[in-house]
Amino acid sequence: MNSEEIRNYTARISQANRSELVVILFDLFRYSIDMAEEAFNNNDKEEADKYLKKAQGCVVELKGSLNFQYDIAYKLESLYKYVHEQIILSIVRREPVNFPSIREVMDGLAEAFEKIAENDDSDSVMSNSQQVYAGLTYGRDSLNEVLMNPNEASRGFKA
Repeated sequence: MNSEEIRNYTARISQANRSELVVILFDLFRYSIDMAEEAFNNNDKEEADKYLKKAQGCVVELKGSLNFQYDIAYKLESLYKYVHEQIILSIVRREPVNFPSIREVMDGLAEAFEKIAENDDSDSVMSNSQQVYAGLTYGRDSLNEVLMNPNEASRGFKA
């Protein structure tokens, strides 16, 4: 990921509620699997391994965030377990294992969580985080990005 993508994800995370955080995890999973597959196609096993481990981390985080008070959590756990096993096989065999299948599973779940996030109007998880007001201004020879933060002194987490 380049610095611009990291900055965009950081801004999204700082403003996200619980549902949006799950959607972001699915986005990061998709990105990691795409990069791993590209690395395999370029015969770069080390790079593929790095991205497979990042995808694995996303799945572990999704699995760890399940609330087992609801029956659907058990079904989601079995889907995450399947995806996790395929990623482990890919790491061990150093080749893509069932990538179309795990993409289908995770894309279907991502679509469902995106619809849930659209209807979730709860507050962001990070209270007292930086509000992002961004815009573009034209300089003499360049286009400048401007970030305004009126409450810079009160940034950060509240314990």
